Amino acid sequence: MSGAGGWWRAKTTPAKVETYTRWSFHFFAVIEVSAIGLPIIGQAGATLSGPLIALVTGHAVLCAVTASRALDWTRGRREQPVRLLGALGAVTYVCAVTALALRGQGGPGDGARSATATVFVGILAFGAGTTALGVRDRRRAVALIAGFACGAGAVCLPLGLPVVAALITAAAVFLAGGFLAATSVFSVWLLNAVYELDEARETRARLAVAEERLRFGRDLHDVLGRNLAVIALKSELAVQLARRERPEAVEQMIEVQRIAQESQREVRAVVRGYRDADLAAELAGAHGVLRAAGIECTVTGDTAGLPAEVQSALGWVVRETTTNVLRHGNAERCTVSLRVTEGRVELTVENDGVTPPTGGGSGGSGIAGLRERLAAVAGTLEAGPVRADGFRVVASVPLSGRTAGARVGGVAS
Repeated sequence: MSGAGGWWRAKTTPAKVETYTRWSFHFFAVIEVSAIGLPIIGQAGATLSGPLIALVTGHAVLCAVTASRALDWTRGRREQPVRLLGALGAVTYVCAVTALALRGQGGPGDGARSATATVFVGILAFGAGTTALGVRDRRRAVALIAGFACGAGAVCLPLGLPVVAALITAAAVFLAGGFLAATSVFSVWLLNAVYELDEARETRARLAVAEERLRFGRDLHDVLGRNLAVIALKSELAVQLARRERPEAVEQMIEVQRIAQESQREVRAVVRGYRDADLAAELAGAHGVLRAAGIECTVTGDTAGLPAEVQSALGWVVRETTTNVLRHGNAERCTVSLRVTEGRVELTVENDGVTPPTGGGSGGSGIAGLRERLAAVAGTLEAGPVRADGFRVVASVPLSGRTAGARVGGVAS
């Protein structure tokens, strides 16, 4: 059971929905055999039961294979199974007509006729519903079901059935086949919607990273663009003055040196602002991003009074763990808690929906990078699985003596 559970938990949400949809179509074959084939045993005679059950079983197996191939086509994994769909349509009519032609082989009574009529309508309905999987346009699907229904009525008349019975049979095929087709089309639409939502979540995460890179590049351009232009002009002027042996060349180069040093300070300020993270802003951003991604997120704790270096280090922990929750696993809930105790501030991020690791790895490069950042402020980081499908990251950073005493005193009171 643990192996089967691990296999299921290892799948993403779209993969789980696809597996469920695929096996639902396979279950249609079981329904066809049990709902149509098994009642034949009590209705038809011993001579007629065997051939009818064989027809229903063979048709059900072909429907299951066609549904699987058609589902792969809707996901873009293979070409449209045109030949298989055509073969299913032909086999459906052959089996249905054969069942209707055998109605006189069961001896006297209405049992044989009822059994063959049930097989006739059931095979056509399941064949129509399965064939609709291979059609994208809704109008074509409706036309396909109507074609099966009209074909059913047209076949009944040459075999001696009354016109009223033929119309009733056509209506039954249209309603039953339409219901199965609508169920199949809706299942495929739901599967495609789940995949599109998953792709949208990944795209949103990539766009957030790209937006941050653009902001950083824009800030660098604003800082360096003007200064580099001034440096280029003053350097060119200094060259011209030096060639003329003018003493003003030295003054121009001193000015170039000053501007270059100023540019270095401004770049450091930009990078520092990029690297430093405001913990309150990161917590609010993580809450908003996770909620937008459909993940229930709870954030607790107060960041007031924490030193800037502590907020920066823990802010990066929030950034990295939020990214991991979005990109990895299949989280439904995430809790972020911040608390101060015994002169240390502790940040805990825990989420579910994580597949237990098969190896002994202790985390990727992101976790290693967080440990390096926390080590700069004498902090520690622990990360690992909890419970069956959870993952927990605990970052602990010491506070300065003054700040720690104030915070602990405030908590104790």
